[in-house]
Amino acid sequence: MTDLSCVIAGVTFKNPVMMASGTFGFGHEYSQFYPIDILGGICGKGLTLQPKEGNPGVRVWETASGMLNSVGLENPGVRGFLEQECPYWETLDTVRIANLGGGCLEDYIEGARLIQSDENNRRQQGRSAVDMIELNISCPNVKEGGMAFGIQTEEAQKVVRAVRREVTMPLIVKLSPGAERLTEMAYMCELEGADAVSLINTISAMKIDVRSRKSVFRHGYAGLSGPAIKPIALRMVHQVSHAVNIPVIGVGGISSGEDIMEFIMAGAAAVQVGTAGFADLRAGVRLISELETFMAAEKISHLDEVRGIV
Repeated sequence: MTDLSCVIAGVTFKNPVMMASGTFGFGHEYSQFYPIDILGGICGKGLTLQPKEGNPGVRVWETASGMLNSVGLENPGVRGFLEQECPYWETLDTVRIANLGGGCLEDYIEGARLIQSDENNRRQQGRSAVDMIELNISCPNVKEGGMAFGIQTEEAQKVVRAVRREVTMPLIVKLSPGAERLTEMAYMCELEGADAVSLINTISAMKIDVRSRKSVFRHGYAGLSGPAIKPIALRMVHQVSHAVNIPVIGVGGISSGEDIMEFIMAGAAAVQVGTAGFADLRAGVRLISELETFMAAEKISHLDEVRGIV
């Protein structure tokens, strides 16, 4: 019998398949297609302290092997999430991860404080809605000219350190593929108290409409995701898993059970799935089934037997 379970920062996942932030909403929509409790976990839509409407103009564009998105972190804000979405999250039997971003250090600190405080209050009443926080440091630092917090290790360190001081719940830091020194960035996160890292985020890319002779996206560039970035993500996960002692969560282009197994063999503790869920609305349940079938065929009883063997 195969055992798909895994443990990250003391939190047990029934399987290593999570749905990635920004691709699954807060779970309502996908619950129409399959019971989302079957998932190892869900990462909610990226949150900012204040509500955001997102970017104007074209937001999504299909590519030959994936998609470009310029959604712009449309979200209800941290307080809106706690009031409107957490009552639903309380009913779920899967690991629930709040993804937090910010435009300045103060936004991160206040957002983290609000999430932790709300969860403390719920648990005092015998309830729970958020199990972990995933820190998105790919957001632009509006006070420092717009460069993403996750590019320079020193800037990212300020955010991770500040948020760690605010929260006691497990903290994941989501790393950008654009980081100047990725392994150094991951190691810094470990030193500052992160319980895990996830990578990669989307890769900056572009699409030009040759007839209108301008970029398809209002802001010029967009984030590339899907199968096109999987080899890059796999390489980065492999490098980071050898540089840190905390769990690494692999993200990028996963669309099959064998893809998941590649990330596990590269050193990932678990994975997140994003773009595949747009092409196949039942991708979550399909991937779990494919992984289980592969493990049975290869006589792998537990993921620990092959994790990090490459």
